[in-house]
Amino acid sequence: MTAKNILNADLHCHSVVSDGTLTPEALAERAKTNGVELWALTDHDEIGGQHRAAAAARAQGLRYLTGTEISVTFANETVHIVGLGFDPDDTAMLNGLHTTRGGREQRAMEMSDGLAKVGIQGAYEGALKFVGNPELISRTHFARFLVETGVCKETSEVFRKYLTEGKPGYVPHRWASLRDAVNWITSAKGVAVIAHPGRYKFTANEEYALFTEFKSHGGQAVEVVTGSHTVQEYVKYAETAKEFGLAASRGSDFHSPDESHTDLGSLPFLPGGLIPVWELLEDRIQ
Repeated sequence: MTAKNILNADLHCHSVVSDGTLTPEALAERAKTNGVELWALTDHDEIGGQHRAAAAARAQGLRYLTGTEISVTFANETVHIVGLGFDPDDTAMLNGLHTTRGGREQRAMEMSDGLAKVGIQGAYEGALKFVGNPELISRTHFARFLVETGVCKETSEVFRKYLTEGKPGYVPHRWASLRDAVNWITSAKGVAVIAHPGRYKFTANEEYALFTEFKSHGGQAVEVVTGSHTVQEYVKYAETAKEFGLAASRGSDFHSPDESHTDLGSLPFLPGGLIPVWELLEDRIQ
């Protein structure tokens, strides 16, 4: 372990601006309380909370990087690309994210129709109660509605029974391309990061193709230590980072005190021998 790796950075979490349950201000306070030293808010396909998050971080005496998590389609799977340290007022990024959000509302209505066919009525309207902007409605909001109404006991059960491929509420969506997402981030002077690679159901060849294409488009980092990775995956993706010459990122993927298994600031430090992503972003830390 080297000194540069020993930083309690949490560079992946979500607020009410997308599918989290806390405001940017509450997240900043929680991060500070939990010992986070460098923080980023990474709402899904949205950067509308960035100025609030940066102001809240300043009020807490917490260093901050701008962030977002962009949904892309790669090899027929949804993959997430985190952007860090970009200009939150960049026009190309704002327009790109607006476009990729555009399909969420129609998809949500189709999900509601699928759930209605198995006797769950009013799911679209129910999910809307948990989201302020229909452009950002997601499976997580449907899951919260099904828990609230007693259909399931917890959101993980909802996903398992109703919202994954082959289940009644599952509707695929074609997101942005990997090239587009990386270009939006890098053109806005940010760094693109492959989020939680251990979550994707890729073959070894498909995963190699993902990293190869990501790097060719200008991607620079991968999440090594994240809330959904096992200890073995920390080791695996540390080696992948070295193999592809990528920096390493760290983030809890925190959404809610009631739903998330990993709290802000609670992850182990990055393994040694890696380049922390924050070293690439020193001039963009606020």
